[in-house]
Order: sequence, then C-alpha cells, then structure tokens
Amino acid sequence: MGLADPVFLVNYKTYAGTSGDDALAFAETIERVRDETGSRFAVAPQLPDLRLVAERTALPIVAQAGVPRAESGMSDVTLEAVANAGADAVFVSHPEREAALTAVDRAVDRCAELGLESIVAVESLSTTRMALAAGPDWLLFERPADIATEEGMVRTHPERIAAFVEAVADEAPETRTFVGGGVRTAEDVTRAFDCGVDATGAASAAVEADDREAWLRSIATAVPTADSSRCGSNANG
Repeated sequence: MGLADPVFLVNYKTYAGTSGDDALAFAETIERVRDETGSRFAVAPQLPDLRLVAERTALPIVAQAGVPRAESGMSDVTLEAVANAGADAVFVSHPEREAALTAVDRAVDRCAELGLESIVAVESLSTTRMALAAGPDWLLFERPADIATEEGMVRTHPERIAAFVEAVADEAPETRTFVGGGVRTAEDVTRAFDCGVDATGAASAAVEADDREAWLRSIATAVPTADSSRCGSNANG
C-alpha cells in the first residue's frame, strides 16, 4: 500500500489502552474518521498487534522499529517480520531509538528489497544531509526534547522546519518529509503542513485525548487534500 501524502500518523508507541482489542478499536476509529472525512491517516500500532491491525483495517501500517534479520539478535524485531505482518513502512530510526548511520544505510537498502518504505529520523540540518546519503523514502525531523510536550518546533521554530523541507527538496526531492514532536492540535497540524512537509503525526496527544474520535476529527480538518498547494512542499501525491 505504501504511504500516500499528505498524511497524519497516529503512533501508539507503548501507551496504555493501545494493545490487543484496544489497539484494534482505536484503529477502527481512525479508519472511520478517515473514510468519513477523506483525510489521510496512517497508524503505528504496538509491534505485537501489527498483524491484527493490518488484517482488520485498510489503514497504512507503520512499524515502530525493525532491523535486518542478518544483524538481529534475541528480542530484536526484524524488517522481514514486520513486512510479513503487513507493515507498509517502518521507522529505521527514531529519536527514541537512534541508530548509527552505517546501520541506517544497510536497513534502508533492506527495506527497499522488502518493499517497505523507510523512515529515518534526524534532529538537525547537518544530520539531515548525512541521512539523505542513505536514500530513505522519508525523513523525520524531530527533536527528542519536543516529544510529548507543548513546545514543539511547529510552535517555537517553524522556520527550522521550512529550512529542513528546503534542504531535502534541494538534495533529494524524491525523499518525503515528516515532522513530529509536540504536535497536539489542529492548529499545530496546519502549521506543520504550512511549512511544506508531506506528513506529521502525534502519539501522546492522540492516545490521551478525552474523546479520541473528536480529536481525530479535529485533526482531519487540518490535513490537506492530495491536490492542495503547500508552500515549499515536495509532495509526491
């Protein structure tokens, strides 16, 4: 399936109330909001529930982690396993799960072989340029300090996001851009897409919402349609 953009990702991480039957129920709510609003959503369930959500919904599925089987050991989750379970994309690295650039390069290559879209995390323009050398499908711009806060870059430094988008467009226009960290409201989503990114998302704000469906419907109003014009975007449809 892959990830069509623009898209909003709901990441369960390891929050309570997002595993087993709860994982599926939340995903079905996301799917219903997607179908009724026309806005694009994707979901990153906890890894044990990946196959369940993939088989029972039509949402694009993002695996929270994965490493090539050739480099794995006990307790690792392999790229091969998440691909077999129905993932469409995978976080090769994340601010909460960093990886050496050499490991990223090999993982991106293996993702391509498996038909998985690779998402690589960076937190600065300097690391952006280094990560682009690996040829990822997506580059996530997120600072660890922004996670689960109300002071993410979308509020405090949107110009840095715009510079990130421009740098990626200049050096690797085929790579799509994603910003995360501190995205909590529809206004934050609008700010993110106004900076030109192809995707944004949330974890804590989605999971902890008093009324998850109402929160998702609010977010849906801020996700552009596929043919929307976004300043500085390198969207690929």
